[in-house]
Amino acid sequence: MRSIYKILSFCLLLLLLSACNPNEKKELGSVFRFNISSAINSLDPAFAKDQASIWLVYQMYNGLITLDNELNVKPALAKSWEISEDGLHYTFHLRTDVHFHKNDLIAKERTLKASDVVYSFQRIIDPKVASPGSWIFNDKLAENKPFKALNDSTFQLSLNSPFGPMLSLLSMPYCFVLPEEVVAHYKSDFRKNPVGTGPFQLKVWKEGQVIILEKNQDYFEEGLPKLDAVRVSFIESKETEYLKFIQGDIDFMSGIDPAYIDELLDKEGKLKAEWNGKIELLKAPYLNTEYLGILQSTDNTALNKKAIRQAINYGFDRRQMIRFLRNNIGIPAEQGFIPFGLPGFNPQADYGYSYNPDKARQLIKQSGYSGEKIKLLTNSSYEDIGTYIVRQLNEIGLNIEMDIVPPAFQREMMAKGDADFFRGSWIADYPDAENYLALFYGPLGAPPNYTNYSNPVYDKLYEAALKENNEAERLKLYRNMDSLIMKDAVVVPLYYDQVLRFVQKNISGLNPNPINLLVLKNVSIQKPIKTDE
Repeated sequence: MRSIYKILSFCLLLLLLSACNPNEKKELGSVFRFNISSAINSLDPAFAKDQASIWLVYQMYNGLITLDNELNVKPALAKSWEISEDGLHYTFHLRTDVHFHKNDLIAKERTLKASDVVYSFQRIIDPKVASPGSWIFNDKLAENKPFKALNDSTFQLSLNSPFGPMLSLLSMPYCFVLPEEVVAHYKSDFRKNPVGTGPFQLKVWKEGQVIILEKNQDYFEEGLPKLDAVRVSFIESKETEYLKFIQGDIDFMSGIDPAYIDELLDKEGKLKAEWNGKIELLKAPYLNTEYLGILQSTDNTALNKKAIRQAINYGFDRRQMIRFLRNNIGIPAEQGFIPFGLPGFNPQADYGYSYNPDKARQLIKQSGYSGEKIKLLTNSSYEDIGTYIVRQLNEIGLNIEMDIVPPAFQREMMAKGDADFFRGSWIADYPDAENYLALFYGPLGAPPNYTNYSNPVYDKLYEAALKENNEAERLKLYRNMDSLIMKDAVVVPLYYDQVLRFVQKNISGLNPNPINLLVLKNVSIQKPIKTDE
């Protein structure tokens, strides 16, 4: 019976994959399979606010620009662009060979036009749409017609003041382009009837069970995509996902649950010897800085002293913490708050902190510290790291206790300014260091300035960086800002995270990147593989 079931399931998948073009030969080896363990409820890029949604819409849509694996801005729907000298106008010249996915609601070979970009951007900020991405244009747009179609192939974006990171911001999925007539027809149901310009288009979606994407035969990048189809399952159990990967039933697994990390990785973060030749481990920097924040103007007299804040930074061993608690997944954060892998990170920085318990004790003594209690606010997911840090800080003479609370309560405390000393993390919304340094810009307040840091020199540097369109000059300003927050020790960087991908040996082209985007258009499968589909 099991064999018959396998055959029937296999035939059903082939039927689904070939429905759009029965004359095209489909091979099972060209179907890429992966799992998403969280449910999604929309394939509309205006609502792509979590990783699962972003991974899927990234296959079906394009933006004006894109990013390569080193986070360099590259052409996509726009083949070129210019920025005015005053930094207020961005003029994009669109490709003329881009078509939307074939659909009964649009004309045959419907060509992308500048008016589509205008519509898509206007839709982001439309209060009736209520896109969670509306913030990306907050306080940035010119009052009069910020989005213009100068002609069918020229789009112009106008700002009310310069914003240097704008191109990076436009790479976000919220800015993907879609056809107005299809959205107007489906309205809220566009979420399950997506039409874009991307390398794949939706074929089947059984909500909570499976999504099948098929190759866009008219995709504008020559020779892409290399796959015939993509199959996505929605198995919530991390254990089941892990077992299916080990059995070869899915082609890649992003990250790994702590319960199974020791089965695949040694303490150096390398694939264990028994898995060599069977699967492949891919690593890359991930734009996520894990840190401890210290509230300024707190009632805690100890934390108000810079020497104590600096002692905390010197007082625990980040390298040992990463090795023993994370199997060397991550990079000890010894060079500042800007994470490794992001332009602006300074590998030669002399303003960071490394483990120096003698220096920490000296600072504690100089501060006149008399044993005041300091509470570290965290949640159960980070209890092991918190315990490690508290123990080492207590050993150098500080009186630290850990307070474990639910994540929602912790966020509320941070937002209200009631958390003196707290664990936090910041994952990049877009790949520009401004997105990290905004956490310490005084006028913003919490969120995102949960430390309530206010430094006039820092604020002037931040404002100057926003107006600077020369990237090299902007990076200098970013590094100066990073050095200031390290000198004032308002934050305790713990580690810069890493992307981990476990991949079957016959898969190529699935290169990781620092914002953990899933780019499948370059993926290929070397040979057919067995399946239970």
